[in-house]
Amino acid sequence: MTAVSINRHQRTLLVQETADRSMLRAFLETDRLYSAYALCDLDDREFLRTRWGVALVEGKPIAVVLQYAGYSPQPIFVMGDNDGVEAILANVIKPRTAYVAARHEHLAAMASNYRVEPGGSMLRMWVDAEHFRPFPASVQRMLPVEIAELNRLYQLGFASWLPASAISDGLYYGVRVNGRLVSAAGTHVISPAARLAVVGNVMTHADFRGRGYATAVTGAVTSELLKTCDQVVLNVRADNPPALAAYRRLGYQLNVAFEERLIHRTELPWKGWSGAFRRIISRKES
Repeated sequence: MTAVSINRHQRTLLVQETADRSMLRAFLETDRLYSAYALCDLDDREFLRTRWGVALVEGKPIAVVLQYAGYSPQPIFVMGDNDGVEAILANVIKPRTAYVAARHEHLAAMASNYRVEPGGSMLRMWVDAEHFRPFPASVQRMLPVEIAELNRLYQLGFASWLPASAISDGLYYGVRVNGRLVSAAGTHVISPAARLAVVGNVMTHADFRGRGYATAVTGAVTSELLKTCDQVVLNVRADNPPALAAYRRLGYQLNVAFEERLIHRTELPWKGWSGAFRRIISRKES
């Protein structure tokens, strides 16, 4: 793989694309909860959908950028030294538009190559078996054949519909009132190798909020995941007190605040073509 050498602050950075899962896992494990999504994406099922850029100093990784395919705009995750993050985004991972998850201090590194849109702060929360507090309630594990009902619920607040494989490959629980699905929670990704899982897609119909249903379904999903995972994580908007209270009731704790932002590459699409144009023009004139 082609590597680019860059001098920054009296250091020589080597930036390149990589598929070295052992190296990536060792680096991501230094901040396991923050990098939970990325660690899960190292599993075979997810890895083929990813591209990874790494910045090295004297052979050791100092920064990683992950790009996940299949969505638009494509999600990216950044971690590590700001010089390394900036160099990777300038030379290796270069989407035109992306939805980025990053610590607040990384926004400056992205601004060198991207216009960063305003956005709200997010919180990463986590729980393990020791801290988890069960929430007894009448919930049901969902089956793939119930995907249409799940999507009808999510259509109230989610832009895209889920395939049946979201249930068969993941884990979903729901609450029904008079046979109608009114609340559900599930998983974004589960990693047997990392013994990690990410809870997501927590939704309660507006007419049924305030009854503890979100806590119930999130608790059921979390309880099942903790049978095989060392930690379970989730994301929540910092300005969503009801959700924060529900997750804390289950024993979830704050890990880190981070940003989710839409970014647009500022480099002009014809940058680098001027030399080619000059050569074409000179040939016509000669």
